[in-house]
Amino acid sequence: MDHKAADNLQDLQFFGEFGGVNPSISDSSTYTFMAAKTMFDTFEGNTEGCYLYSRHSTPSNLYLGEALATLEGTETANVYASGMGAITSVILQMCDAGDHIVSSRTIYGGTYAFMKNFLKKFAINTSFVDTTNVAAVAQAITPKTKMIYCEAVSNPLLEVADIAALSKLAKKHNLPLVVDNTFSPLAISPGKLGADVIIHSLTKFINGTSDCVAGVVCGTVDFCASLKDVNSGAAMLLGSTLDSLRASSILKNMRTLPIRMKKHAENAQYLAEKFEADGLAVSYPGLASHPGHETMTRQMNKDFGYGGLLTLNVGSLDHANNLMELMQQKNLGYLAVSLGFYKTLFSAPGTSTSSEIPMEEQKEMGLGEGLIRFSIGLDDDIARTYKIMKACMQELSILSTENVSA
Repeated sequence: MDHKAADNLQDLQFFGEFGGVNPSISDSSTYTFMAAKTMFDTFEGNTEGCYLYSRHSTPSNLYLGEALATLEGTETANVYASGMGAITSVILQMCDAGDHIVSSRTIYGGTYAFMKNFLKKFAINTSFVDTTNVAAVAQAITPKTKMIYCEAVSNPLLEVADIAALSKLAKKHNLPLVVDNTFSPLAISPGKLGADVIIHSLTKFINGTSDCVAGVVCGTVDFCASLKDVNSGAAMLLGSTLDSLRASSILKNMRTLPIRMKKHAENAQYLAEKFEADGLAVSYPGLASHPGHETMTRQMNKDFGYGGLLTLNVGSLDHANNLMELMQQKNLGYLAVSLGFYKTLFSAPGTSTSSEIPMEEQKEMGLGEGLIRFSIGLDDDIARTYKIMKACMQELSILSTENVSA
């Protein structure tokens, strides 16, 4: 893959109302019309360039949406007040009562809970399968299936979806392929690989400062317009609207995304290689030992590496908790959920971000109690970080003093 999203973002320029280098922020909840017929036409969806009500759209949100569509190479994009707002709107727009979804078994816990527990109110059922096994996905498809859903790099096990293969299967069955690309912005371009809809939690890497909650749906003009339809649009009617001020701040943070993603990946690759040499159970797509390494290498945009997430299995929940607490004391990062921050964040997903998944299912998919998910930060001296992390592991006897790399 060689999708020049970074160049496209660089070339995207917006001028503020008075010529500012940042677009002016729209600070209104409602918008005026010079003619009553224009208001009617806007309600009917027959006008462009007119604003109705901020739950429907705002100039600030459209600026951000255009930048995100440029990032993913889609026709357009809608922004939301959270990643879950984006995910649930897409699912409810595509599915009706009695329909069926084929989803990856390893997905964000909130997505899992929505599909398994909430959608049953509408008689919408989900089959959770290993989407790295395309044959298993094909076997799960029924006449009632309305979408195939996966994460490009899964949360938290970092399984890598073969998006091109899944797209081929989806098209064979006339199904949309929906891909959550939160873990791999710029590194993977699902739209170029055949995905129909791309979702992000903007809360994470794209914003990068852990000070907001937001989401986006990237897709065709027709699909994004359907989400905002005043009569039947899930986004419009559920009201998951992103505030204009926050949209403006995310747009400004996006400008450093290419630089940040390169550094996140560079640091994660360094640590993963060191931990593997130390004999630790590390999972990172940039390692040849990772089951998805070849798939990721084949479909990635190579300038941006293998992403900023890695996992370590330290054997037990007690080991995991003790290590995370000690690393926080040593200022290596924060014992906190989420990802994409400038500091390293670490959590035990089995008891946090994936806790919605029943324990027996966690074990079945390989999510051990001792698993720690790391979102690697932008540390300038990653060798120094490694030495301190290694010392923490030695202090807790997770690593022996004899068998560690230099």
